[in-house]
Amino acid sequence: MSEHPDDADRELVEALAADLASARFTVAAIEELWERDDASHDAHPGAALRRGHRVPALRALARVDATDRPLATLVRCFVLGAPVPSDDLANALPTLGVAGAVELGLVAREGGQVRPIADLRPYAFADAAGTGEWWIASDLGELATGGALPRDHVLGVGGASTTLSGLLLQQPAATTLDLGTGCGIQAMHASRFSDRVIATDISERALRYARLNARLNALDGIEFRLGSLYEPLAGERVDRVVSNPPFVITPRRQGVPEYEYRDGGMVGDGVVEAVVRGAAAHLAPGGLAQLLGNWEYRRTPAGDGAEAAEDALEDGLERVAGWAAASGLEYWIVERERQDPSEYAETWIRDGGTRPGTPEFEALHDAWLDDFAARGVESVGFGYLLLRRPADGAAPRLARAERLHGPLGDAPGGLGGHLAECLAADDRIAALDDDGLRRVRVAVADDVTEERHHWPGAEQPTVILLRQGGGFGRVVDAGTGLTALVGAADGELPLGVLSDAIAQLLEADPAELWDELAAAVRELVAGGMLRPLD
Repeated sequence: MSEHPDDADRELVEALAADLASARFTVAAIEELWERDDASHDAHPGAALRRGHRVPALRALARVDATDRPLATLVRCFVLGAPVPSDDLANALPTLGVAGAVELGLVAREGGQVRPIADLRPYAFADAAGTGEWWIASDLGELATGGALPRDHVLGVGGASTTLSGLLLQQPAATTLDLGTGCGIQAMHASRFSDRVIATDISERALRYARLNARLNALDGIEFRLGSLYEPLAGERVDRVVSNPPFVITPRRQGVPEYEYRDGGMVGDGVVEAVVRGAAAHLAPGGLAQLLGNWEYRRTPAGDGAEAAEDALEDGLERVAGWAAASGLEYWIVERERQDPSEYAETWIRDGGTRPGTPEFEALHDAWLDDFAARGVESVGFGYLLLRRPADGAAPRLARAERLHGPLGDAPGGLGGHLAECLAADDRIAALDDDGLRRVRVAVADDVTEERHHWPGAEQPTVILLRQGGGFGRVVDAGTGLTALVGAADGELPLGVLSDAIAQLLEADPAELWDELAAAVRELVAGGMLRPLD
């Protein structure tokens, strides 16, 4: 990036956008480029790139015809991070020109060639507002640099970015805060559903990229502010908070690099705690916050003997829920994964570009394990957090903390749509006592299937499972009564009528059966497997 990309001439950015569009610099066009390469003896270029290898892609680009040359030049330079002849880049960017690309901080001249100094690539997405595609600029990644990343590295769109954008509730909001915006991708997504977006970051370099990306994609209504955590809000309240915070747990010791894009400078999971605890003071009544995070499972000495040590494990998921509850927030926290300290350390050391098997990797691995051991960390959880400030005068109600480590389901609306539906349905029945619940009509979700297991020769099933095809892919071990109720839930009859009819068929006490089914029905509604209709 140039020293002052904030002040980049809008005409240059508009020229860049026009050239990228003219060259068909899109996800589909690049995939088509790979598919047209007929060198079957090489690995598929796109697949190799996803594994972190660019040689097949470089070989494929060398074989393109003249028609595809501008697109190939842009891919070689900005996606693969390889030098290209100056004349080729001038042909690919005829409006901007090489001088304009230099001024925008995208390339540097080296004799008759230009060397990329920024990553620039297309990004396609779909949400409730429809499909879209943007160009996203960021710093060159490990694939291009071939070594460890610099500490002020600005990450482009990664796995965590797409995970969080897929989780966002895609409903209108007046003001959204993107806390720790990085390259600006979450602020850009939020702008599709918000009247106003405030994007903050502690890194000036990140904010420069975020501004450039907003301008490049003609997105207005995003305000960029420098500062840590909630400090840039200066007392303002917002309707939404979205954050992919720098949650990576990193040893605070000399010699361990602290990357601005992932390290918040606090001990352990302190950054996630700070974001969670601070949300209540900055959300408007009824406001929502959604973020990703890590949390530690810590074992502390509790006395002598194996039993005492076992009792001393502090549950990480409960710790996070406690932060939210102590702040007066409602919460729905989903743990998606849990890693042991060594696996966690290996993941993030590799993420920084340090290669396994090197002395540098082993030194960092040792430092990470020392840090975890000092705090008694047994494992690290990762997951999704949805926080909500209750309406004025209302007591917190929603309090869900669950471990859903299995594969996700496949649903057209994605997890964001699923979360919104589940919240609305849960809110609908939460205010009802069990007698009121009896009057509600429900329908089983379209993606729910039933699975029965029998012992060989047995007439009755030993296990009946309800499986969710979308959302979190829940699997519920259902008894005979619940299975019958779900099977009959077509929205025609109230739950109470269904329950009493099933009690008669099973020759069970109607009141006792309803007491058993009511709590199960609430869970199925909250999980999106049953949908209330009135």
